[in-house]
Amino acid sequence: MKKLKIGTFPATILTLLVVYALVKWGIPALSREVTSLPFPLPVPGTLMFFYMVLTVVALFLIVTFSDEGLNDFLRPVKKLLRGGYSKALRAVVLTAIPAVIGWQVYELTVPKVEVPSSLRIQHPSSNFPRSFEAKKNPAAAPTGTEVETFMAEVKANEVQFIAQVQEDIEHWLEEAEPEHVLEFFPGPAMRKLLTQLPSGELDRDTAKAALLEKTLFEGRALYAMNCRACHGDSVAGDGPMADGFKLRPIDFTDNGTIETIVEGYTFWRVTNGGPGLPAEATPWDSAMPEWKLSLTEAQRWKIILAEYDLAQKTPRIPESH
Repeated sequence: MKKLKIGTFPATILTLLVVYALVKWGIPALSREVTSLPFPLPVPGTLMFFYMVLTVVALFLIVTFSDEGLNDFLRPVKKLLRGGYSKALRAVVLTAIPAVIGWQVYELTVPKVEVPSSLRIQHPSSNFPRSFEAKKNPAAAPTGTEVETFMAEVKANEVQFIAQVQEDIEHWLEEAEPEHVLEFFPGPAMRKLLTQLPSGELDRDTAKAALLEKTLFEGRALYAMNCRACHGDSVAGDGPMADGFKLRPIDFTDNGTIETIVEGYTFWRVTNGGPGLPAEATPWDSAMPEWKLSLTEAQRWKIILAEYDLAQKTPRIPESH
């Protein structure tokens, strides 16, 4: 049986098409399976351009590595230009290429008349339950019992963390072999608490501040795992996936966003995501998932605590207060 041989030129074109298809449709489809989200995570245009440039450079190096490879690549091109396939095909190709390039240049440069965009409602809340109005973040105000439990854990060197970070901390413990599990914390309250540990007398106020640092650490970890891709490291709506959305994620550092709403509303929005928005929110079309389906209430509150902290903002105080 004769082995099918594909020339360098068609192989190069086929490779470009395959890479484009994988980045354009393959990665978003795979992301949906990996994240179990109800929507794919699109690849930003800048990243798409980056991948294609790398592919073109790699193919150029492969083709020009030897004279034989370059000649094999140019052979069908030269044959086409000489009319070896047919003069009609040559005329079509030589007409189509400049026509397509000219059309693309025209599309980029011609002034466009567009319908004015609809004003984006920053916080559509017609179906916001009044019961959420006075909700306060329990993660920001640990109870006396929670502080006592934390102090006991610190003394016993058995501090419990959320499951999402526990494995990494255990790896660090195996490698560093510290005297206490909390030694990796850079926070001043945690450092002060550890200095009190040898005496066995822990100051309650210091312990409460250290517990808040621990909670904030967990909130930031949960934010990085679930929210960073869209909202970014600095919560400015500039995550690696932000460019893939019709409307970019909101910039929490802007004075007109989370600082203008009560914590209860923030919790409600995070809980219900885009599907929880009212009909008049269109064309908002928020892509945020319903986090109540994958995150516990405590985890959602910790993320909100981290968001306000990263944005250096404070929530609005309810009018009833």
